[in-house]
Amino acid sequence: MPNPVEPRRTPQNLCLLTLLVLCIAASGRAQQTSDFTPLFNGRDLSGWVNVNCAPETWSVREGMIHSTGKPICELRTDRMYENFVLELEYTHLVPGGNAGVFIWGDALTARGQPFVRAIEIQVLDGQETANYTSHGDIFPIHGATMTPDRPHPAGWARSLPSERRARPAGEWNHYRITADKGTVTLAVNGKEVSGGYDISPRKGYIHLESEGGVVQWRNLRVRELPSAGVLPPALVAEEDQGFKTLYTGTDFRGWRHSTAHEGRWVSKDWIIAADGKGDAEGDVLWTEGVFGDVSLIVDWRWTDKGPDGDVLPISVAGAELPAEARALVARELVSRSASGQWHRALLRIQGGRLSLTLDGVDVFADIPLAGGKNAPVGLRHSGRRLEFANIFVRE
Repeated sequence: MPNPVEPRRTPQNLCLLTLLVLCIAASGRAQQTSDFTPLFNGRDLSGWVNVNCAPETWSVREGMIHSTGKPICELRTDRMYENFVLELEYTHLVPGGNAGVFIWGDALTARGQPFVRAIEIQVLDGQETANYTSHGDIFPIHGATMTPDRPHPAGWARSLPSERRARPAGEWNHYRITADKGTVTLAVNGKEVSGGYDISPRKGYIHLESEGGVVQWRNLRVRELPSAGVLPPALVAEEDQGFKTLYTGTDFRGWRHSTAHEGRWVSKDWIIAADGKGDAEGDVLWTEGVFGDVSLIVDWRWTDKGPDGDVLPISVAGAELPAEARALVARELVSRSASGQWHRALLRIQGGRLSLTLDGVDVFADIPLAGGKNAPVGLRHSGRRLEFANIFVRE
């Protein structure tokens, strides 16, 4: 049997082989790129949800997402993501700005905070200390948990970047965030620098954060990775329940804020502050809109000296709580009284009956409520200094 003849290696053959290898590599890169789905269409904010921002906080300018940085608030995707690769570019328009990208976040903000529970990928400019940087720190916020990929000098659950690679304000930076099965890594301008693991939750929304910095974003895209299967509820973020913010964080649009309220009811970024002066019963800040069957979320805290109050500082659709309901509220508030503590009330009115959950505890359910049909919602100070935040409604 004759020996096989080895083909001659001519210069032409070598060129063809090299070209074939390059084509295969390019095809692989093209396939990897085609796996990405744009998160921003370049025209409007379709696919994004305003969590707690003013209408003008986020806009589209010249094919980019623009953030004013005011108030402190978030814009999130309209659906959850589990395992994914997220790529984006950002630039700070003003030096020293602050912003962020949140992953695996809840739909709504945490109690007494303008931020959601999530993992934050910092988008900071020009601020450097031993404990935080402007080059891609990663850390859990407001109930999320994470182990950093390397020890933090102060023992924080915060990953500091191994290398300073972010460019200053006025220049574009590229982030590649890989979030997979409870682990996250960040590449800044082409090189991986920080990360963490043992993360909870590990399925949730992607957020862009407004926190003072005037920032532009572009080329946002995501490539989803295989799911880990059914996750325990503790590892999944809180889902969207249809709540909308009633407060812009910048002014009193949507509220009956009159000259009588000037200087006493004040908009302070994400907080509404009341000085507690004036007629405690008559001095109520009412919504312009009216509500029938409704669910309402309100956070508040007393800020003057002394123990926390024992009344609910919310007028529920214009109707007073029955005496038995007021007694239950007072008992619950007194039992958890702590100076300066934020409280969260979830009130549900349906068919003229009221239910209340206070700080995650069901206080009462289906108590008859006289009146209040198609009436406004009010905030009242009851003669105490108060701060309100995170006011959301679902009709």
